[in-house]
Amino acid sequence: MDFKFTPEQEQFRDAVRGFAERHLRDGALKRAHQEEHPWDVAKLMAEQGLMGITMKEEDGGQGGSLMDAIIAIETIASVCPRSADVIQAGNFGPVRVLAEYGTPDQKKRYLNKILAGESVITVGMTEPEAGSAVTDLKTTATPDGEGYRINGIKVFQTHASYAEVMLTYVRFGPGVGGIGSVLIPRDAEGFKQGAPSKFLNGEEWVQTYLDNVYVGPENVMLKEGGFKKQIAGFNVERIGNTARSLAFGRYAYNIAREWAMQRKQFGRLLCEFQGLQWKFADMKMKLDAGQLLLYKAAVNADGGIPSADDTAIAKAFCNQAGFDICNEAMQIMGGMGYTDESLVEYCFRKCRGWMIAGGSIEILKNRIAEGIFERSFSQRPPKISEK
Repeated sequence: MDFKFTPEQEQFRDAVRGFAERHLRDGALKRAHQEEHPWDVAKLMAEQGLMGITMKEEDGGQGGSLMDAIIAIETIASVCPRSADVIQAGNFGPVRVLAEYGTPDQKKRYLNKILAGESVITVGMTEPEAGSAVTDLKTTATPDGEGYRINGIKVFQTHASYAEVMLTYVRFGPGVGGIGSVLIPRDAEGFKQGAPSKFLNGEEWVQTYLDNVYVGPENVMLKEGGFKKQIAGFNVERIGNTARSLAFGRYAYNIAREWAMQRKQFGRLLCEFQGLQWKFADMKMKLDAGQLLLYKAAVNADGGIPSADDTAIAKAFCNQAGFDICNEAMQIMGGMGYTDESLVEYCFRKCRGWMIAGGSIEILKNRIAEGIFERSFSQRPPKISEK
């Protein structure tokens, strides 16, 4: 089995690295601590063909593979971690669902601007009472003429405070089969947002209130029965999170490695202390193991959509590995690693969020267990039978 990149993949990686070195290395630290979305980076990436890598050429994409998109996000993250989020927004998550299942008209109105680096899309899944149990969502889609009236509340959406449109999970009817999705532009009447709050990683989120918002038939994406398609597309979102977790861990590892080869204590370089050597050995093993799991999920993707089992294993491992590696890198660097003078603390904060976002590690382990035993395990309490 050959674990090397093909010549074409190596050429692509080198081209992306050259772009990152020229345009992104300078200002990487400052960019990581800026609150606003890096629109200048998004437009540069669009010009370089780094948006919509896996999407069809007729949709404005590049027609590449999921592996190509992973190479891009890993390579960008190795130079400028913050800019890897732009690759995520333009290739993984709700934008991929839009490209996969949107109508030609929906793509023309929304996808084109996203791939040009001029707009982003957010996904409205989580609700105050529906997090990991997303199928408990209560946002309703009630028929009104040819369209629907949407009522509900969404929380914790990435890009929510400035996204042009929200891919919104709604309930057309009861049960899992009644869940589908609609596109709601932020200027829609009844679309309201609360005051912004911040995550630990510095990103903002806002609570979004959908107050009798009208959605015409032109903005309905997936009707009843669309939930499984949406979640299948969401596996691509998880792969993006997985790739960034590992890449940010590698970034912190490399900074700590350079530090250990230069910093002296007690008259010796840090790398000469066996206790720290073992820390680096553990980090290296986690990076190599996580890389194999990530690439396996990408290479085995069917039609560009990775399997739920491969995705769950890769994400659960890489989320934990990325966080652990950043944590150890911070410990090795001591006070300097803990300051915002270094991107180690930034990578630490970002990786911690991915252990929750896109499917918590615990939920992923439940999914892995279902694959092991070839059966589903309900997390809900058993129903009390009536006598």
